[in-house]
Amino acid sequence: MIRVKDTYYIAVSSFEWLPGVRVYESNDLINWSHCTDILTDHVQLQGNPKNGSIWAPQLSYDNGLFYLAYTDVKSTRRPFKDAHNYIITAADIRGPWSKPVYVNSSGFDPSLFHDDDGRKWVLNALWDYRITEGNKSSGIVIQEYDAEQQRLIGEPIKLFDCTDLKKTEAPHLYKHNGYYYLITAEGGTGTGHSVTVARSRTLLGTYEVDPHYPMMTSSAHPDWPLQCAGHASLVETSDGQWYMAHLCTRPLEGQYAILGRETAIQQVYWDEEGWLRLSSGGVLAQLEVPAPINGMGRAVGRIESDNENGYEHEGEHQHKYNHEHEQSVDTHTHSEAHADSVQSIQSSQAKPMHPPYTFHDSFTSSHLHSEWNTLRILAHEDWCSLVERPGYLRLYGGESLQSLFQHHLIAIRQRHHHFRVETALDYHPQQYLQMAGLVLYLNDENYLYVCVSHEGNSKVLRLMRCAADQFYVYPDAVAIEEQGIIHLAVEVHDTTARFYYQITGSETSEAEQQAWKPLYGEENISFLSGGFTGNFVGIAAHDMYQFKGSYADFSHFSYEEQM
Repeated sequence: MIRVKDTYYIAVSSFEWLPGVRVYESNDLINWSHCTDILTDHVQLQGNPKNGSIWAPQLSYDNGLFYLAYTDVKSTRRPFKDAHNYIITAADIRGPWSKPVYVNSSGFDPSLFHDDDGRKWVLNALWDYRITEGNKSSGIVIQEYDAEQQRLIGEPIKLFDCTDLKKTEAPHLYKHNGYYYLITAEGGTGTGHSVTVARSRTLLGTYEVDPHYPMMTSSAHPDWPLQCAGHASLVETSDGQWYMAHLCTRPLEGQYAILGRETAIQQVYWDEEGWLRLSSGGVLAQLEVPAPINGMGRAVGRIESDNENGYEHEGEHQHKYNHEHEQSVDTHTHSEAHADSVQSIQSSQAKPMHPPYTFHDSFTSSHLHSEWNTLRILAHEDWCSLVERPGYLRLYGGESLQSLFQHHLIAIRQRHHHFRVETALDYHPQQYLQMAGLVLYLNDENYLYVCVSHEGNSKVLRLMRCAADQFYVYPDAVAIEEQGIIHLAVEVHDTTARFYYQITGSETSEAEQQAWKPLYGEENISFLSGGFTGNFVGIAAHDMYQFKGSYADFSHFSYEEQM
């Protein structure tokens, strides 16, 4: 998270989803909206593993130029990690962005520090395959970066070893009151996730660790709504207030983070000894924090975060951020979240009701809505067409659901614990290796897919489930008529999902056309958790008989939060 003049920007990880690195902007740290997507044809993600690809993007700004440092993770198999770090630049946050400059591959989570003397330095986590534990992050290294030559110069220097929390990564360097402050994530990305701070009078150290580390963690409070709190970055407001963005999860039943990793924000301050502290006291990530004070000494507002598209209200009272019900701007987040997020501002003494969040695409535009994401490949007219049949999205059948290369899927991130999605498709498969439909998708090893296919002499509906890479096809296919439009829906409530279908065609009675029929029973979807990005819901077409040999025409897609 950075501030450039009066605008705040936050970049979120996108992993294997494209476009990569979504950027959101705000003028007050409360109301955020989608600004741009940085990585499009800059990257080649085909073949990358689940939870790999684009990690930990870091935005910075210096002398009229935006910089983005990021990792492209090609392999996560132990003991090694194939992770390549890059830097790209742009004069405008909306681009155009330069071609990627390769930096190194010694670890991941690169960040770029611009020192007062004009020199630039790259930091990253150092991976050591010789460590016997699963997480082999061995500390933080730093090396000078020559922006004109576009390469590292000198030798890397080990800046920081792990504390006893270990698994040190996500380095960010700040200069404040004569100290260089190194902010890192430690304890892994699970329930031990933490923020550790160290400082030094000189850039290259030695760095002393905060005597009361970690400065933030939820690890001792397993029942707290915000879990896995860590991986932080700082921003200073124009009038000297400090805030810290960080990753977290909001697990269901204390363990199922179906929404994946999200972004929260905390107010922080520097104590008398010069250490960074939460304004709330202690080390626990708070659900509400004071909002920034404007130039007149008044609080700007409060996030009412259980609603994504709220209304603006003025209030005279103390205003705060509220994270308890928030689907944040991170993924991606992942949220990492990949959608515009316009939060409401209101008095802390009032809590008006807001309409549920909805997203609807009738596919009447000439380009895909920015809400959509594709998997490892960009949406292209040769498989994802809005012009071949106006008013429909035509998806040509790609490779299978487990493909890491040509998976013809478009999806949006699940943003709420309760929602309903509906779509409809005109599709005429000729055999069982051709299918298209509606999918809940975490990754290639965890999904639920209701699809239209063809078996024997009939068009059928099938439900497929893959949980922890264990695949299961429900044995009883539902025969449907050859002609007509197939409507599909799914309702999700916490860890439970239920699929529905409806057929409209010449042979279907009016009563049948108006009735949604359940497809099989309720499904426990707790297995759609545990990934960085969280669950996605989308539409797809697969043709394992002849690549792009068939296509499905989708008439619409609607997502509605269930209150």
